[in-house]
Amino acid sequence: MSLDLIVKGGTLPDGRNADIGIAGGRITAIEPKIESEAGRVVDATGNLVAPPFVDPHFHMDATLSYGIPRINASGTLLEGIALWGELKPLLTHEAVRERALAYCDWAVSMGLLAIRTHVDTCDDRLLAVEALLDVKKSVAPYIDLQLVAFPQDGFYRDPTARENTIRALDMGVDVVGGIPHFERTMADGRRSVTELCEIAAERGLMVDMHCDETDDPQSRHIEQLAYETQRLGLQGRVAGSHLTSMHSMDNYYVSKLLPLIAEAEVSAIPNPLINIVIQGRHDTYPKRRGQTRVPEMLKAGIRVGFGQDCVLDPWYPLGTADMLDVAFMGLHVAQMTSPADMAQCFRMVTETNAAIMGLDHLGIEVGKTASLVVLEAGNPVEALRLRANRLCVIAKGKVVAERSSSAAKLDLPGRPKTVDRRHRLQN
Repeated sequence: MSLDLIVKGGTLPDGRNADIGIAGGRITAIEPKIESEAGRVVDATGNLVAPPFVDPHFHMDATLSYGIPRINASGTLLEGIALWGELKPLLTHEAVRERALAYCDWAVSMGLLAIRTHVDTCDDRLLAVEALLDVKKSVAPYIDLQLVAFPQDGFYRDPTARENTIRALDMGVDVVGGIPHFERTMADGRRSVTELCEIAAERGLMVDMHCDETDDPQSRHIEQLAYETQRLGLQGRVAGSHLTSMHSMDNYYVSKLLPLIAEAEVSAIPNPLINIVIQGRHDTYPKRRGQTRVPEMLKAGIRVGFGQDCVLDPWYPLGTADMLDVAFMGLHVAQMTSPADMAQCFRMVTETNAAIMGLDHLGIEVGKTASLVVLEAGNPVEALRLRANRLCVIAKGKVVAERSSSAAKLDLPGRPKTVDRRHRLQN
């Protein structure tokens, strides 16, 4: 049988060396050696072939808007929200669409082929919702894009957010979102979790809630989210994003909370780059960094994936759509530096994030969608250390991005003529 594409000689994340055969946009064979003819052969010898990177938490309606109309001087979450409120009236459909498409171009170049983006529904025009629905159609041939209806200014706090959130879902937005800690009272926050989960259950949708993104240890909406997930039978379809208040909670309460989250099968999505720069802004020293309790969650059996959250927007002045940067920072803050832990962090930005988003068609298995990335590294840990080059990106059976090796030429007395940052530890 003739194949469309063969990826030759790559190393899979589990350490196997294999050829991967692709036809009709799907993986048709994974074998030590494939002899079939193919329209194209990608030589991956000595390099890691991995599933695509997946980002389960992003804000594409705000991306690449840094400095419009001004810069977040304090670096806080609340000033970022206020600044976004100043920017919203200035948005146009075309500007949101073009910035989002530009970010998707970056994403493809970095092997990021699935993104869940929250889109603000606290705008009676629902302009950003319409723009990102357009983007979703445009990028469908190469990116799986999910939209979350996100009432940024509060489901109850904003006078038309409830109506607009429901309108956005009627327009085809995929996931129900919320921000209970930004409601006027803790009680309103709890009520918003309940009603938003009921809306999701009625419509058969997933839930992804900005939850307890604060340094306040009394912000405990994740407990309500776990409860509603159980009550409404939403197990496996709900995620709590950020959960930074857990960083500051007392250990006794957390010892009760983690089993409840695990029992409800609620996923957790910390966002390391953003959490560590936004949290602790009111502290002197010691200064909190806010990332939630990732190792403890994993030990409790909770599904945890890392998200990017922001790139060049009112909340964050950096970013390149590189999920290896996200995992690299996450493992440092979580102190996950054993070989097994680092490999886990690589899985968190690939396989785990795909599972959180319900993207069962992704993965390196026969029959799965042929979306892959060839990394200039020998294994997942080396890929993290180097934030490795993406040598080739394949989306749904088609090569969509390529770049050459980054080995540098040197002119130094008595030294080699080239240097390669890759390194093999000797046994």
